[in-house]
Amino acid sequence: MTSASTQLAATSGLLSMGMFVVGVALLALLGGSFWLGARVKERELPRPRPEEQPHLPPEGPVHEVREIREPDEVPRTPKGGRALTPYELTNMRTRPSASKSRPRWSSGSSGSFGGGGLCGH
Repeated sequence: MTSASTQLAATSGLLSMGMFVVGVALLALLGGSFWLGARVKERELPRPRPEEQPHLPPEGPVHEVREIREPDEVPRTPKGGRALTPYELTNMRTRPSASKSRPRWSSGSSGSFGGGGLCGH
């Protein structure tokens, strides 16, 4: 090795100083983020007190209602008439079904696309 390469390979204080400056900068960034977070939290509304929390209705908890619903029929176009555009259709509403039996998937099928099984065949 020559003396020039030995001098280049020697550790310099500049590298140590650079690492120290990067560490101090990261600590300053972390401290600043905590300070900014505290300022934002001070501006938020206070937490609700226990008496401001929601309460159960006087008649007790509300229970879920299960019902079978079926969609309204799509309007039919007369033979030879023009097709309806999406803008001419209304929001398709549903109504309670007269049947109370829940629809089931065929046996051996999960009911989803690609869910395995024979898909009703």
